[in-house]
Amino acid sequence: MHSVKEQLTSLFFGGARNTVMLKAGVMIAMIACADWRIQSHVPLGFLYLFPMLLVGSVLNRSQISAAAALCTLLTEIFDSYPWTPAIGFPRDILIFSAFSGMGLLVCEFVRARQTALQYLDQIKNESEARKAAEEQLKVLVDSSPIAIFTAGADGRVLLANDAVHRLLALKPGDLPGKSIHNYFPSLIHVPAPAREGRSFRTVMQCRGRREGGEVFFADVWFSTYWTSEGSRLAAMVIDTSEELRIREESNLNQVLTASRILVGAVSHEIRNLCGAISTVQTNLARDGTLAQNKDFEALHSLVGALEGIAAMSLRKTTNKPASVDIQNLLDELRIVIESSLREKGIELRWDVEPKLPLVWADRNSLLQVFLNLAQNAERAMMNENRRELAISAISENRRILVRFQDTGCGVSDPGRLFRPFQEGSRETGLGLYLSRAFVRSFDGDLRYAFAEKGATFIVELSPAAPHFLSGDLTD
Repeated sequence: MHSVKEQLTSLFFGGARNTVMLKAGVMIAMIACADWRIQSHVPLGFLYLFPMLLVGSVLNRSQISAAAALCTLLTEIFDSYPWTPAIGFPRDILIFSAFSGMGLLVCEFVRARQTALQYLDQIKNESEARKAAEEQLKVLVDSSPIAIFTAGADGRVLLANDAVHRLLALKPGDLPGKSIHNYFPSLIHVPAPAREGRSFRTVMQCRGRREGGEVFFADVWFSTYWTSEGSRLAAMVIDTSEELRIREESNLNQVLTASRILVGAVSHEIRNLCGAISTVQTNLARDGTLAQNKDFEALHSLVGALEGIAAMSLRKTTNKPASVDIQNLLDELRIVIESSLREKGIELRWDVEPKLPLVWADRNSLLQVFLNLAQNAERAMMNENRRELAISAISENRRILVRFQDTGCGVSDPGRLFRPFQEGSRETGLGLYLSRAFVRSFDGDLRYAFAEKGATFIVELSPAAPHFLSGDLTD
């Protein structure tokens, strides 16, 4: 039934605009001829409604009115009823209204149909685009190495990719339906968003627990949002246990290195004291009065033992050096110190020569040296009106020079700068002593340069030679 109706509609209204107008013209001509030839008291003018259906589907409103006027005129010409003003005008108005109304009705119907078809095409295109985007997003989430999941207001997982299952030691597809709070207890404290409230977006570090009970550290980026079915939580998780382990091992190595240097400094001072005690003991032994004294002989043995303890050497003060990208290291330093300096009203001037060569150093130790110099400059400028720290790096005479210049109170006695256990120094007074020891351990140096205002420290570094890069350095 529907197919027959569609075929008739296509036959009647189908075709291009000129084809439809030709059909309408032929029908108007046939109706006019029939009305002219057939002499009867039954008017045939109502048949013009059919060609008006056709013209209404392809013409605009003014053109439809013109076609209605033509049909009205033909109806009146071939009508057998006499025309008088009293009867003719009302009749013509009625006929014109019927013809034009039919055409306008079809016109609006066609326009509404075209608009609906355009909307349907737009909706179809948007649906296909949305479906393609969802498929791409699903592939991206499923193939992502980052653990991604969504959970409902009760904490039960709705969707989870394969990375989440690997992270939590679960079989694929086992996590949906389970409570995420069993694996990340800290997420239970995340507030649910209100129906019209703002969503909550942040990152947190917390402990996670795998299915077998193993604990790990994780960084969790999450956001909360509201849907028609209630609040939702979307999160991305990264296992940072290895990073924590590496960081703690690096910190331990730094502590051990600083401890060895500290013990070396203490040993050096003890050796100096032992040397002075030995000199006094030798002078007293020449007198002869204490030659047979047991306590005097015991003192000699104690001094000898103390000298043996203090004779330890620290040939290795840092980790094994390697080639270091000084440009990247200085960028990391800037990230670490810039915000702190800004908060304390210190202007940071940065002038690093582009394309600096690789340097020979221990990366962590060198970064500690730079941080120590920046912190010293920061403390030196706390009571100054003008606070400015200039950090520059250049390549000069086959050495890389990193300069720290501040506008602080300056150095009163430069000769005592790099000595350990200085009076009046902050804490133990070992910062510059350890920094110089670090730099010298990888064929560099740390020195003080005279400045009229403030203090200037220069870190000299050696470029990484080809045999260093190949790992042929011998201890």
